[in-house]
Amino acid sequence: MNVSATSDSLQTLVVIGNGMVGHHCVEQLIARGALERYRIHVFGEESRRAYDRVHLSEYLNGRDADSMALGDAALYETESVILHLGAAVLEIDRRHREIVTAQGRQAYDKLVLATGSYPFVPPIAGAEGASRLVYRTLDDLDLIREAAHGARRGVVVGGGLLGLEAANALKSLDLEAHVVEFAPRLMPVQLDEQGGAALRARIESLGVGVHLSRATQDIRPGTQYRYRMRFAEGAPLETDLIVFSAGIRPQVALARKAGLTLAERGGVAIDDFCRSSDEHIYAIGECAAWNGSVFGLVAPGYQMARTVAAALCGETAQPFAGADMSTKLKLLGVDVGSIGDAHGATPGARSYRYIDEAGAGYRRLVVSADGKRVLGAVLVGDNSYYDTLLQYVQNGIAPPVDPASLILPQGQAAPLLGVDALPASATVCSCHNVSKGAICDAIDGGCADLAAIKGCTKAATGCGGCAGLLKQVVEHELAARGVAVDKSLCEHFAYTRQELYAIVRVGGIETFEQLLASHGRGQLGCDICKPAVGSILASCWNRPIQDPRLVPLQDTNDTFMANMQKNGTYSVVPRIPAGEITPDGLIAIGAVAKKYGLYTKITGGQRIDLFGAQLHELPDIWSELIAAGFETGHAYGKSTRTVKSCVGSTWCRYGVQDSVRMALDIEHRYKGLRSPHKLKFAVSGCTRECAEAQSKDIGVIATENGWNLYVCGNGGMRPRHAELFATDLDDAMLIRVIDRVLMFYIRTADKLQRTSVWRESLEGGLDYLKQVVLEDSLGLCAELEAQMQLVVDRYECEWANALNDPEKLKRFRTFVNDSRPDPDIQFVQERGQPRPAPARVIPIAEEIS
Repeated sequence: MNVSATSDSLQTLVVIGNGMVGHHCVEQLIARGALERYRIHVFGEESRRAYDRVHLSEYLNGRDADSMALGDAALYETESVILHLGAAVLEIDRRHREIVTAQGRQAYDKLVLATGSYPFVPPIAGAEGASRLVYRTLDDLDLIREAAHGARRGVVVGGGLLGLEAANALKSLDLEAHVVEFAPRLMPVQLDEQGGAALRARIESLGVGVHLSRATQDIRPGTQYRYRMRFAEGAPLETDLIVFSAGIRPQVALARKAGLTLAERGGVAIDDFCRSSDEHIYAIGECAAWNGSVFGLVAPGYQMARTVAAALCGETAQPFAGADMSTKLKLLGVDVGSIGDAHGATPGARSYRYIDEAGAGYRRLVVSADGKRVLGAVLVGDNSYYDTLLQYVQNGIAPPVDPASLILPQGQAAPLLGVDALPASATVCSCHNVSKGAICDAIDGGCADLAAIKGCTKAATGCGGCAGLLKQVVEHELAARGVAVDKSLCEHFAYTRQELYAIVRVGGIETFEQLLASHGRGQLGCDICKPAVGSILASCWNRPIQDPRLVPLQDTNDTFMANMQKNGTYSVVPRIPAGEITPDGLIAIGAVAKKYGLYTKITGGQRIDLFGAQLHELPDIWSELIAAGFETGHAYGKSTRTVKSCVGSTWCRYGVQDSVRMALDIEHRYKGLRSPHKLKFAVSGCTRECAEAQSKDIGVIATENGWNLYVCGNGGMRPRHAELFATDLDDAMLIRVIDRVLMFYIRTADKLQRTSVWRESLEGGLDYLKQVVLEDSLGLCAELEAQMQLVVDRYECEWANALNDPEKLKRFRTFVNDSRPDPDIQFVQERGQPRPAPARVIPIAEEIS
């Protein structure tokens, strides 16, 4: 390959690097008409074209490499844009303006360096092979997956952003995960001391070991595991593999060899227009240093790419002036946010802190000395505050008189900043630099829905962190222009979930086909409307989920009345009301688990889960459980799951009411109740709260005079305490109030909306809900109670129903025409129980052969 740069009227532009930033630069060049003046050659060292590195961990969770590719492959399949994959650039010959690869030379008129960075691995004796893995590319993840085969424990060196992502990846491979960090806290760049402590508490609660202030001295052979890590201080740690995520270094080997000026701390030195010391060469992304700083996020790299693309196309380029390094993340399922001056380094800055030691939650707000500007924030455990705080920081919006109200818990906090208060210059999408004004312009230009806005502006197509704010802005601006915001369930039903519920209820509609014919479009439906309508029908009429009219609407779990697990087997969860079980019941469950070789675990909801059942075994297993007096626990459905209880006054010296009896009454009443989201209950026999009732959708706590009722709490990714709703209720009134709350929720909630989110969305809040349920302000209470009684009266165990119908049993086969089990499902023994065997990694040579 020896190509002249001026073989025709077009100049030659070479881009070295086909990562996210390099790819974005090419997209920006094309959008600005660069192909009228340049032929673009893109050189990528990897064998794959640009892919989404922000969501790299999804690759280990089953996402295939092709689906992670950025843009359309056709972008690189023209005569004007040529992509060279697996083509490492060896040298930049500045004198002749050529680059050198193993395949030959390529001349250039202009050159863009987008070589990114490489993971730093400290020089530690013994770090090699599976003890020297890194977490950067898809190839790296393939090596980690291969090393995890047969392993039990993995360690990540580095407790920063990428290190915690790597730890999550190890957990997804069924490894015991540990994080070793040199600093005294996790994520030291983004979080302060208390934020790091809160994050550590949450991560340790998920079973990840955290080892802080540890400097690895060497790595030696282990005794119980493959490797033994020795530290300067503290006990050694053994492991089967080690992933290094100890920071990144700008990839500047080419630039250094070519004699380009480098910044003192690394990176190609660039000016405000991303030009290097050679006027023909630009640098963007993590390989570039502006004012001596390297920016390790996607958004700043995209800003640089836009600046360079404009300059190369002869446009007035927006100078690069640094970047906002605010980040919103979910690490191992934990919300983490860092905004602006998170450490309060600004002279005179003052801080407000909210600390929840019980829930390992932490929020810090940093304001200016005069209290008139929000400078930064730290969030651990709840990112629902992030969008509002970011706008205060980015747009200089004056905080409330009491700035602390911005980080107080829901109900005490200042009202969320409405999108109407944002100036047109407010940045909605940092990745693609999309302002509120640009979104308004797109709407005025004809974009009439969220999908069109994304296509036009690319907002929310980068890291995706702005998706919620974008939706709010779009809906607000459409409504302001008199455009009815389309909240249709899907293309087949021009109604919300609440409206469809009312149609089904009032019209007495009992099948999907009836509803589609009378109020929908098309003949088949889709994956959005089918399960939503199935849930509505079940909530209204409580027909068995295996009813032929409902089966086509269900997902896999409801279809087979069991939760599918990661290896294709299913879980079996018999109902154990209130956690009360007889010795004979325990023996029966144990006998079934032993007979079918099932993994057995007691859950936090006081039930016993049996894992590893194959599809064809489910009817036999349930036949034996039902014969022993059990029924389905509905663990597979959006329905009532568990009612947790303590032993109450029957056994406990502190109990003031019989919590077990009440929990039994509640569970038997609401078992089988289908709802927009799963429901969990608890009953505590006294205010010591051993059943943790205040974290449940419905929580009941005994008092000397009856029962206190708490509503709309939940655990999960965004925990929320339930709120006190009514006090000192007698047994009958407690049930009536719960009937009304649940049925009002089912009637008015959106699809897949938890009770906590539903409660927060109610106009008028808890007071309004009390007026409806306790004061009957809408005149609905009798109707709500009657609806619930219909559901209760029609209850039957879904598995018992299916076992009595030969037609329904036909679907419980792994293969349609063969009764054999699935030969690909394999187990290994661990702690005396079976668990799924790790996925086998097929070597490339074997795959080819």
